[in-house]
Amino acid sequence: MATLAIVGEHLVVKMSWFEKLEAFHSDVSVRRSGVRDVRVVDTAWPELRGVRAPGTGIPGVVAVGTRRGGFGKDFAVVHGKGPTVVVELEGENYARLIVTAEDAGALAATITGTPGN
Repeated sequence: MATLAIVGEHLVVKMSWFEKLEAFHSDVSVRRSGVRDVRVVDTAWPELRGVRAPGTGIPGVVAVGTRRGGFGKDFAVVHGKGPTVVVELEGENYARLIVTAEDAGALAATITGTPGN
């Protein structure tokens, strides 16, 4: 399962080899200074926007890869309907990162530097 990790001055979406295959992409790295907002939502599906290109998608089951639209690009690693971290970005290749994670609250706290739950 993908995770978000702080690596030096970057926030990295670290994916398993299978998720990289689903996404047609390697791990995604953005500058921490580009992070504008981090929030946790109950499910990722309402957060997904645009058209998946490239990537893998089965509605309600999996959405992994780049999503494109008039907003630019988002990158999603979504499996199932569980808690999700949504990272809003500015000045980066992607406008948002959307990642499902059982420990979404703790991941969000790590990104923002605030104590987790």
